[in-house]
Amino acid sequence: MKIENVPFNVVDWSKVEPKEFPGEKGKSFWKIFEMGNIRVRVVEYSPGYLADHWCPRGHVIYILEGELVTELKDGRTFILKPGMSYQVGDGYEPHRSRTETGAKLFVVD
Repeated sequence: MKIENVPFNVVDWSKVEPKEFPGEKGKSFWKIFEMGNIRVRVVEYSPGYLADHWCPRGHVIYILEGELVTELKDGRTFILKPGMSYQVGDGYEPHRSRTETGAKLFVVD
């Protein structure tokens, strides 16, 4: 990842209003910061959430709270708990998220 056109800045996430996005099941709430060629988010998934699409975008995802199941389109699944992360590049293994308990993530893409 090459971060371009992003001068030093600080984000107070407590002051960023979340945007709501429906999943196939449940909802997600994104607090978003975008600048230059990056997007940084704090994402919360409701209990029972299932993404409504297979995502081809690259991410670095760090689990803050809850439990996240990441499914790859080839059938593999990974269970991530607080303190764990996954990294995937643009155009690699399409993936989607689900959670039974709810989860909170920090995402850079």
